[in-house]
Amino acid sequence: MSLPPRQRVLTTPPDVELCPVDSLEDPGARNVVLQIGEAFFHGFLVRRGAEVHGYVDRCPHAGLPLARVLDKYLTPDKQLIVCSWHGALFQPEDGKCVGGPCKGATLTSWPVKVEAGMVVTAESDAHTSSST
Repeated sequence: MSLPPRQRVLTTPPDVELCPVDSLEDPGARNVVLQIGEAFFHGFLVRRGAEVHGYVDRCPHAGLPLARVLDKYLTPDKQLIVCSWHGALFQPEDGKCVGGPCKGATLTSWPVKVEAGMVVTAESDAHTSSST
């Protein structure tokens, strides 16, 4: 007997504590999965200095999660986000694809902010990065 597929959502409620900002490598990225009722949100965080950006973990090219290996969202030099399936490259600060099969498309932003040293979810109209 197989389990039914998990329902996925693309947004999260505000003010959910995700992790201490200092627990994110700088620069670095981390996978986040949140259960919201019976559904699940799949996203990832990217830290560069004092800024943390959040994105829904779905490539605009094929709809797949970006990382084949947990937390491996960045190029080896950690300058760009990379889709490990088809090689699309995205800018960490705005999610814009700058190379690969979906050039010009953007990742779906996931609003997050840094408050009192913690990365937390933000209102959907909030800016997706914040300084500590």
